[in-house]
Amino acid sequence: MTNNQDQINQLLEKLDTLLKRQDDFSRDINTLRIEIDRLKNNETEQKVNKEQDKLAIDKNVEIKKDTATTAHKHQQPKQLQQEPIKQTAPPVKKRPKVKSDLEKFIGENLINKIGIAITVIGVAIGAKYSIENDLISPLTRIILGYLTGLGLLGFGIKLKKKYKNYSAVLVSGAMAILYFITYSAYSFYGLIPQIMAFALMVVFTAFTVIAAINYNKQVIAHIGLVGSYAVPFLLSEDSGKVGILFTYIAIINIGILVIAFKKYWKSLYYSSFGLTWLIYFSWYVSEYQINTHFGLALIFLSLFFGIFYLTFLAYKVLQKEKFEFSDTILLITNSFVFYGIGYTILNTHYTGEQLLGVFTLFNAIVHFIVSILIYRQKLANRNLFFLVSGLVLIFITIAIPVQLNGNWVTLLWAGEAALLFWIGRTKNVPIYEKLSYPLMILAFFSIVHDWMTLYDVYYIESQEPRITPLLNINFLTSILFIAAFGFINLLNHNKNYLTKLLPRKGMSKVFSFLIPAMLLITIYYAFRIEIAYYWNQLYQDSALTINEAGQEYSDHYWNNDLRKFKSIWIINYSLLFVSLLAFVNFRKLKSRTLGFINLVLIILTLVVFLTQGLYILSELRESYMQQTLSQYYKKGVFNIIIRYVSFAFVALTFVACYKYLQQQFMRINFRMAFDFLLHTSVLWIASSELIYWMDMSESTQSYKLGLSILWGIYSLFLITLGIWKKKKHLRIGAIILFGVTLIKLFFYDISHLNTIAKTIVFVSLGVLLLIISFLYNKYKHIISDETPK
Repeated sequence: MTNNQDQINQLLEKLDTLLKRQDDFSRDINTLRIEIDRLKNNETEQKVNKEQDKLAIDKNVEIKKDTATTAHKHQQPKQLQQEPIKQTAPPVKKRPKVKSDLEKFIGENLINKIGIAITVIGVAIGAKYSIENDLISPLTRIILGYLTGLGLLGFGIKLKKKYKNYSAVLVSGAMAILYFITYSAYSFYGLIPQIMAFALMVVFTAFTVIAAINYNKQVIAHIGLVGSYAVPFLLSEDSGKVGILFTYIAIINIGILVIAFKKYWKSLYYSSFGLTWLIYFSWYVSEYQINTHFGLALIFLSLFFGIFYLTFLAYKVLQKEKFEFSDTILLITNSFVFYGIGYTILNTHYTGEQLLGVFTLFNAIVHFIVSILIYRQKLANRNLFFLVSGLVLIFITIAIPVQLNGNWVTLLWAGEAALLFWIGRTKNVPIYEKLSYPLMILAFFSIVHDWMTLYDVYYIESQEPRITPLLNINFLTSILFIAAFGFINLLNHNKNYLTKLLPRKGMSKVFSFLIPAMLLITIYYAFRIEIAYYWNQLYQDSALTINEAGQEYSDHYWNNDLRKFKSIWIINYSLLFVSLLAFVNFRKLKSRTLGFINLVLIILTLVVFLTQGLYILSELRESYMQQTLSQYYKKGVFNIIIRYVSFAFVALTFVACYKYLQQQFMRINFRMAFDFLLHTSVLWIASSELIYWMDMSESTQSYKLGLSILWGIYSLFLITLGIWKKKKHLRIGAIILFGVTLIKLFFYDISHLNTIAKTIVFVSLGVLLLIISFLYNKYKHIISDETPK
């Protein structure tokens, strides 16, 4: 063991000696390089070299440390001796190369494509000019066109060996010209029969496909195939031969489909997809006639849909590649473009409108067959299977409202959304979760549509039946909708089933807010609409038609108190709803976000009560006092009692709001804002109550004498409370309130009060001011040293 240690020590000493020599050699080499560079370069380059020298020395120090570490691991020093030379190699300047690359791209790629495009356009313009001016006969035009295309094709093929890129551009341009000429020869001049024209187009398409694959260049497919879509528009004479046009486009698309089995050229598919549907849609909007084009439109619509369906699936399925998001968008867009246009075509036809449900179901069957083939043959990963299966569910879903109407649509959409969301989360299938989101939106808008239509049909003159509150199919639909969305919301917050989508981005983040929002809105309006409709029915039932003697026309009356009761009960319900929502958040959810939303809703509801609610209560009081139309309508004491029922709901709302002050999950101190809301509301209600009872007693001084004294007393109360609770903001608020009272006293009250009333007001407010001043003086030591709680 001792001998081994001695040998190790000796080797380490030799290693240290070699490292020192290596360091010396490196420094000598760097010194020589610096001297050579100094002699070759000017002063500016010397500065650069000094920085390089410093960098090289630093790297040598790092290499030395790395080498020493390696020595302790018993590695050979021979490998380490070569590294400093590699590290200190001078950098290579690359700017001239960037310039040459850009120049090469423009000269070898961009210019030739622009040139061939301009050439093809020039040929087309020349042909159009010769046609319009009859410069040459139609046969001569066609022959010259073919000669031009074939000549360009031969020249391009000849250059392939040495100039492949340039040759590809020439070949693609030649094929586009041949397409132009063939279409013109048949469609415009009738020089060749239909079979021959389509045979030539098939040959040209096959040749273009083979050339694109052989060259492995998208440019051939783009110019030769996609560029050929321009033929009908560059040479159009408004012949109206739409069947020929669509057949021509179909042949080109079939060529692109063949390419799809070998190559996955996205830009090619995007171009052909966009141009085909744009041409079809433009024709449908401007030229389509039901009696003439109905069958033809459906045939080519289905043909284009099928071609693009196969095109998008072909390469991915054969190569078993994963579908990306853009692939999914293309597939879904193709399906819905086909369905949307097809639905419109059928809906405008007498017989077709009877087949809308069948057409929708046909879409579902097509996608179902594809999904079965993919699943059984294992042609692609499960994401594609789930995507196509999702399309099956979507079209089955759409078939429901096409054949049905009313509540069934809402229930089926809500149920299907819950099912898809459950599968997506529990079975880890993100595509199902994505498909559930649009269904949630559809279900929500469907139930809103139900509310707007089904709850607004009752009139006493109509034959529509009355709706029993809470015991009707519409309310049952709302309850089932709430159950479905409640299930979705619980699953969404279940930590055992986290989403596979990005949790903080995009769709998942948006719907994490939308799902509970739609649930809360539905819960609120489900009961609110029942309340409103109950009072609406009573109001409609109260209609009276009275024919008085001597009048030519009848008088129509309704019990307007019923509409006021409807409004105040909706406000009471709203106060109850926001209060219960707060208690649920305290006990179960403990959500800070929901807490802030709840507080905003509480404030808004209280503001509505203080402004609109108290006004409605005062109108009910006046109706009770005046007893207008009491011979027809009973105006009982409940017009008075409802006031205090509403106050109970307000008190419950303030209790809920106060509870938020004690919740740890809120993590915010809004006690001052709560005090402001509370005392403003109490003073507002107390003022309303004072006016209410003074009007009941037929007093004429309610807005003058009564309010001024009340506000003064409440100011004293706030001062006392502010000193007791050590809340400076309450005392400041009291002083402001007293100031407003004094302004009111001098600018409004005095001019309308008699001497006795003036005396009462002045004495009362003077006494209150003295009391307030006394309190400030007595407790000044507390006020000056207070620490707010």
